[in-house]
Amino acid sequence: MFTRVLDPVRRLMPRRDDYEGVGRSWRKDVVAGLTVGVVALPLALAFGITTGLGADAGLMTAIVAGLVAAVFGGSNVQVSGPTGAMTVVLVPIVARYGVEAVAVVGILAGAFIVTAAFARLGRYLAYIPWPVVEGFTVGIAVIIFLQQVPAALGVPKPEGENTAIVAAKAIGDAFSDGSTAALGIVVLVAFVMLLTPRLHRSLPASLVAVVVATVVAQLADLDIGRIGLLPDSLPAPAVPSFSLTRISELFSAAFAVALLAALESLLSAKVADGMTDSRKHDPDRELFGQGLANLITPLFGGMPATGAIARTAVNVRAGARTRLSGIVHAGVLVLVVYFGGDLVKEIPIAALAGVLMVTGVRMVEVHNVRPVLRSTRGDAAVLAVTAAATIVFDLILAVEIGVAVAAVLALRTMSRAASAVAEPVRAVVPPMFDRPSALNADDGDHAGEAVDAEVEADLFSRHIVAYRLDGALFFGAAQRFLTELTAIADVRVVILRMPQLQVLDATGAQALGEIVADLEGRGITVLLVGPRPEHLRVLGAVGALDRLAHENHLFVELDAAIAHAHDHAGRQ
Repeated sequence: MFTRVLDPVRRLMPRRDDYEGVGRSWRKDVVAGLTVGVVALPLALAFGITTGLGADAGLMTAIVAGLVAAVFGGSNVQVSGPTGAMTVVLVPIVARYGVEAVAVVGILAGAFIVTAAFARLGRYLAYIPWPVVEGFTVGIAVIIFLQQVPAALGVPKPEGENTAIVAAKAIGDAFSDGSTAALGIVVLVAFVMLLTPRLHRSLPASLVAVVVATVVAQLADLDIGRIGLLPDSLPAPAVPSFSLTRISELFSAAFAVALLAALESLLSAKVADGMTDSRKHDPDRELFGQGLANLITPLFGGMPATGAIARTAVNVRAGARTRLSGIVHAGVLVLVVYFGGDLVKEIPIAALAGVLMVTGVRMVEVHNVRPVLRSTRGDAAVLAVTAAATIVFDLILAVEIGVAVAAVLALRTMSRAASAVAEPVRAVVPPMFDRPSALNADDGDHAGEAVDAEVEADLFSRHIVAYRLDGALFFGAAQRFLTELTAIADVRVVILRMPQLQVLDATGAQALGEIVADLEGRGITVLLVGPRPEHLRVLGAVGALDRLAHENHLFVELDAAIAHAHDHAGRQ
């Protein structure tokens, strides 16, 4: 009993094989950790400022969450910290509930994610349609860009929760109070970030751009906002105050943060799997690591964190093979806190705004978006609706809307495939239901189903028809199937062949029962052939089998059903 209780915990704990091969790859891991640490620094500072918590909050998040998730997470190369997607969710939370609410939200979200890990929900959260993923990525990119508009124009951030409205107000304020110096710094950062990779691909473009912008701002003595003071050491842990009222007030916000952290982390880990030949990630362990990171990070003044796709990609490309790289990344940022605070505080806020604007533009990967838009109109609609909902509402609602639209369109496609067309025996088989190939030798249902042309003509002269059911008979297709098959007339026996029916739900089984009842009520005998065991249970549960005229009208083999139909038509 005790062992059974400990097994789920043991399954999620760090293991020795997490560092398998580190003896051979430690040099590459250290270099990758140094590289991603340098790349993460300006992003962490920028995301902290954007949320309204301050640059130090972003830095603490990158350190604590990066370390905890690297040790306890389910991916060997995942890098965690503050991200643009999380910033999108946190900005309205800060605006509505205040800065102090973020710690409570983060701890509650961490508890939700850890619970999901023990419930083994990791594999299910990964099933998000591709157009939805690309749609909310586009939406996030637009919001990240718009969030930087006030800082880029050198105006105070206007009041409001909707990012697009706030950006529009900032543009209006810029005509009277804007700063050309701030806008110039943003343009300079964008230019350097675009130029740096052309000089050398291994150079950290964002850090180079921030350094250049800081030097220019110092030399020109520009009157623009700067980061200001950073902590000179890691803060001591502090437990936020909780109350039932506060928890109930922030419950939905915490759930939204947890869902986003889980989705983005699993997506990032999946992307990392495709970039490296190391061991694939464990989704439940990844949830556990991210949940633990979000439980601990708020105690050090940080904010909710997730796996970061961009930093994870940099980590892999720099040669990372084990978790050591993520640990080194956190160590690099610790050194910044202790030894680089005086330099970091001089960074212009406009420079970080420029970094995030370029990051937002780069998030829209045209080579991924274009195939979705060109695939089907339905997929293009899902992408567009998800992106629009992300911008207008919020990310979690956007994902829900995108998944709902994708599900409706999928059901619509499947239901359109449902048909019951009566055609000559050797006509082309329609997508879901086709008449007569009950007698075709090449339909693949059973060996020995061929009947020579004379018998075939004889059967049809006696008003015997057969329909083959293919694909899915579910609630979305039931009504069409019901309408078409109950229109059968001038026949004596109908054979419904079911071996290739893939899906049958309660609504489809009920519709099938109504068809049988309608045809039997008009004196047409119905024979069912070869339902699968699982479909047979559904048919029995809804009473569809009870509507057959006789229990012997259910057949396993088609040949027996044809013979019975022949005898029955002969007796009539």
